[in-house]
Amino acid sequence: MATENPNRPNYPLRPAATPFAAPQSTTPFGSMVGSEASAFRPPPPASSQSMTPPFPSGPFVGSEAPPFRPPPPGRSNELVRPPPPPSSSSSYGPPTAGFQRFPTPPLPSTGQVGPPRASLAGQPVIPPPTRPPGGPVSFLSQTQPASIPIGSPPQSIKTGQPNPNFPPPADQPFSAPRPNVQPSSPPMGPSYATARGNFQPAFPGYVNTQANSAAQAPYMQPASFPLQQGGYAPPAPPAPFLAQQRGYASGPPTTASSGLHFGNQMQHYGVGPPVGNSQGLAEDFSSLSLGSVPGSFDTGLDVASLPRPLDGDVEPTSFAEMYPLNCNPSFLRLTTSGLPNSQSLASKWHLPLGAVVCPLAEAPVGEEVPVVNFATTGIVRCRRCRTYVNPYVTFTDNGRKWRCNICSLLNDVQSDYFAHVDASGRRVDLDQRPELTKGSVEFIAPAEYMVRPPMPPLYFFLIDVSISAVKSGMLEVMAQTIKSCLDNLPGYPRTQIGFITYDSTIHFYNMKSSLMQPQMMVVSDLDDIFVPLPDDLLVNLSESRNVVEAFLDSLPLMFQDNMNVESAFGPALKAAFMVMSQLGGKMLIFQNTLPSLGVGRLRLRGDDIKVYGTDKEHTLRVPEDPFYKQMAADFTKYQIAVNVYAFSDKYTDIASLGTLAKYTGGQVYYYPSFQSSIHKDKLRHELARDLTRETAWEAVMRIRCGKGVRFTSYHGNFMLRSTDLLALPAVDCDKAYAAQLSLEETLLTTQTVYFQVALLYTSSSGERRIRVHTAAAPVVAELGEMYRLADTGAIVSLFSRLAIEKTLSYKLEDARNAIQLRIVKALREYRNLFSVQHRLSGRMIYPESLKFLPLYGLALFKSTPLRGGYADAQLDERCAAGYTMMALPVKKLLKLLYPNLVRVDDSLVKTGEFDNITKRLPLTAESLDTRGLYIFDNGFRFVVWFGRLISPDIARNLIGEDFGGDYSKVTLTPRDNEQSRKLMKILNKFRESDPSYFQLCHIVRQGEQPREGFFLLTNLIEDQIGGANGYADWILQLHRQVQQNA
Repeated sequence: MATENPNRPNYPLRPAATPFAAPQSTTPFGSMVGSEASAFRPPPPASSQSMTPPFPSGPFVGSEAPPFRPPPPGRSNELVRPPPPPSSSSSYGPPTAGFQRFPTPPLPSTGQVGPPRASLAGQPVIPPPTRPPGGPVSFLSQTQPASIPIGSPPQSIKTGQPNPNFPPPADQPFSAPRPNVQPSSPPMGPSYATARGNFQPAFPGYVNTQANSAAQAPYMQPASFPLQQGGYAPPAPPAPFLAQQRGYASGPPTTASSGLHFGNQMQHYGVGPPVGNSQGLAEDFSSLSLGSVPGSFDTGLDVASLPRPLDGDVEPTSFAEMYPLNCNPSFLRLTTSGLPNSQSLASKWHLPLGAVVCPLAEAPVGEEVPVVNFATTGIVRCRRCRTYVNPYVTFTDNGRKWRCNICSLLNDVQSDYFAHVDASGRRVDLDQRPELTKGSVEFIAPAEYMVRPPMPPLYFFLIDVSISAVKSGMLEVMAQTIKSCLDNLPGYPRTQIGFITYDSTIHFYNMKSSLMQPQMMVVSDLDDIFVPLPDDLLVNLSESRNVVEAFLDSLPLMFQDNMNVESAFGPALKAAFMVMSQLGGKMLIFQNTLPSLGVGRLRLRGDDIKVYGTDKEHTLRVPEDPFYKQMAADFTKYQIAVNVYAFSDKYTDIASLGTLAKYTGGQVYYYPSFQSSIHKDKLRHELARDLTRETAWEAVMRIRCGKGVRFTSYHGNFMLRSTDLLALPAVDCDKAYAAQLSLEETLLTTQTVYFQVALLYTSSSGERRIRVHTAAAPVVAELGEMYRLADTGAIVSLFSRLAIEKTLSYKLEDARNAIQLRIVKALREYRNLFSVQHRLSGRMIYPESLKFLPLYGLALFKSTPLRGGYADAQLDERCAAGYTMMALPVKKLLKLLYPNLVRVDDSLVKTGEFDNITKRLPLTAESLDTRGLYIFDNGFRFVVWFGRLISPDIARNLIGEDFGGDYSKVTLTPRDNEQSRKLMKILNKFRESDPSYFQLCHIVRQGEQPREGFFLLTNLIEDQIGGANGYADWILQLHRQVQQNA
């Protein structure tokens, strides 16, 4: 993942027994978004033997063509005038944006939802439901109409309710409830839809088509505007009117009984969860046409139209709009914002149900987390469940009591926290109370939250000084970097620092401030470790600054002639623990050699090809010696976090060493075949960030959630202290944690579930603080709503952690198969929602919210921890990547799985300042032009790819006169010309956008193997490589599996 050795023969990859190998073929991906279906059920077409899509989307397959055809697309911004009242056979809406939507079939509700409640202070207003953005989508390149919500069944048609087939009066803001019948009419246009009956076409001049007129259907251009979201809205007046927003031209109603609704007229912000029995929630889907002409090898798939996350991770907005008081999604993301109201509904949701938490994420500009000091009041918490006061609590009894939103207990308001409330239950001092208006807040903790005085920031360095560490230059780069960071270490003037070096012996350093030079003490008895001068090995940095600098200056020279090849890592680890156990802190380990002496020594068990594919395969990826896990448990108990920097070009058993980071809240940095001449910038940047970023010390974290729901498992780098308390000796903005939740009760009776993340920690300045993030999510009764509110980023983040953990107990293939099976089950369950009333035999359908899930699933299977088998990744590389991915926040993980590929040669040639390079390209070799210059960026490395026919002037300006030679010996350095300066500026801009890791730059020329294959071609995940499917074949395979038991 970091700086792998490009010279090992790992390309082309060995064909692996992967779960996603399939025949090569392609299919058209486009998107279809549904429209409102009519309440009438038309008679089925005669002699319909095969199920065909209702709209043409490419060549038709099978014996039957659709019974009607849509008109050609109209211009989106012009006035549309109503035609005369129609009276002939069938009507339909105009073609619209690139997705064709279908309505969610109303599912039987498993729980009655109460009427809208009055708005209380801090509670979201709950109007009748509106359609938050982000419905489902499908794989299809042709046009698709937008969807309209379908209501739940009225209690009785004869109870005085308005006729559901007639539109409400013009002044009625929402349409009447509609009967719960299966919508069986074909998809209509996004602006309006009419029941199939004896009506004329919606636009004059277009004749009705017969059942076999597919060949005459006009070609439908994909529209260039985004999908329109369905929603409740009044019908349009039968008069000329302007097109709706987003470029949709709305058509007039053709008859009073058509029940017309517009998709996007009503926009509400800050609304609560949709409630009410008679208003159902809409669900749209898209579909991918997968049929081909009989006898043809061409599946008709337009590969260019497949969904791709070229805009990166897009956080769902519907959640934030429904609950504006929620914390920012960068802190907490749910896999679906619609929680199931019953265990039976949850069992149909085959994707992970849970959350991804990044408690110290860098807040967006302008949304800094406010700090609240209750001082004498003490922090206001629920006396039963210990929830912290937050925007969703409600005040009653004229402000004398407050009701907990998690457990509903009524708490007394302390006298010095009392404030009167107005008629709506809103406190009069609400604007002065950030804890009641902000989803994220930080409390200053009083003395009762401290077991001991707050610890100072402490950095302890455990350094391998064997021959390989010296020869590679690691020792020199590390010493220089630490020295340059001394001024920026957090916590001045309280910061503590200490050092131990080791080879076959252990070297302690007395850095007492009264000394001019550090004193070195050598302990050679590895079986009975003791600590000489325990009081002077950890020193205050501000007091001993001169001694520390003298040590760092002399360290590389001290061992420059060291020829020792041994590593007493285990004994050195125990010695460091003895030094640090009084205070805790952060230990940084710099390891170059396989531990070979004393306790914790490891054997060269290596990467045995015979073990792969057997039940013993996973043993290579777990620690061989229990010593390391036991040490990690001791470190956590004494508030010590461990970060491992591993450098060797040989096997060093990262599986064992990484355990220290896994259970202490740390992380693993891996630099295979480290050479300071090549990799020094990467080590310098990442070590500096590790030392200087704001860190939370001696922390614990707990996630509370409402009644009926609980978190059952946690995934990431931490130690679980009790059933729900995560011990985190050190936390920072680059760490994320995932958790799965389940329903404790058969049926949830609440309309909303609340979550609260609380992180109790010591800041570097010595304050004990509690960072609290609160969020609310609606409880839904329909599976379609769970899909519509799904968050692909959170799902993929949880999937990746589950898959990596599974590789520690099972084969790689089993881990991949488990994830693939869950994706297939989810798509099949979703398909079953629509298969009855829509003829979808030739289509793969999926929700708009999850349109990228198949691609991210494929990318996950091709990621370093999971891909292939023995020949596809070195064992240390695989394990290091696994430890890294377990801790990554959502955005960084998605960028690693589907990296950026941008073309830059055009920008370099243009005169003047370059524009922002934002156009990302699909990750396929077809995106590469032999005359171009491209940058591949996965957040951990840059690959600069020179096409074979690139202009010699550009190549010369960027890499000098060596542009025709071996690119493995060329480095990209700033040169005195405009093009070189522009390229450096582009690379630096990319690095600044995500400073958590440093992207080292590798230059690759087209056709230069194995270098090109290793650095770039194996990472173009949409292509078929080494027995693993390409994107199009992967979609076909998923479709076949979805249909097997559909």
